[in-house]
Amino acid sequence: SSGINAEYGGNAWESPKFLPFDLQKRVIEERFGPLTRLIDCSSSTSMNYSLPGHTGTVGFISSMSRNFCGGCNRLRLTHDGMLKVCLFGKDEVSLRDILRDSNLPEEKRTEMLHAVIAGAVKKKKFSHGGVESIKEQMKRPMILIGG
Repeated sequence: SSGINAEYGGNAWESPKFLPFDLQKRVIEERFGPLTRLIDCSSSTSMNYSLPGHTGTVGFISSMSRNFCGGCNRLRLTHDGMLKVCLFGKDEVSLRDILRDSNLPEEKRTEMLHAVIAGAVKKKKFSHGGVESIKEQMKRPMILIGG
């Protein structure tokens, strides 16, 4: 254990409490038997499994132990009109200002929104860089980001 303690907008996270994907899966399999990997869509943030003889599925979202940033196609629009291309990133762009500008013709507004969103997506990183990087970047508590 690295002993990392991080504060994610009021949500305390400590590495001794962290249970990586491989260990989570092993604990379940030791108790219930082998999990069968299901086919997920390419942009899925979860790795989904079934348990033979049981109803339902179990999904692991392992953003800390096996990041999926390179295949993530998620965008988040916050309650105050800011667009985030990464849940863990600090970068945000305002869509609110464009949407509220009553002097803009609809066609120009659409063009500007497209340009701002495309620009933000093009700057999206392939990987978030791990726990230390996230600890340094977090600006908003996840509860205020939405999703």
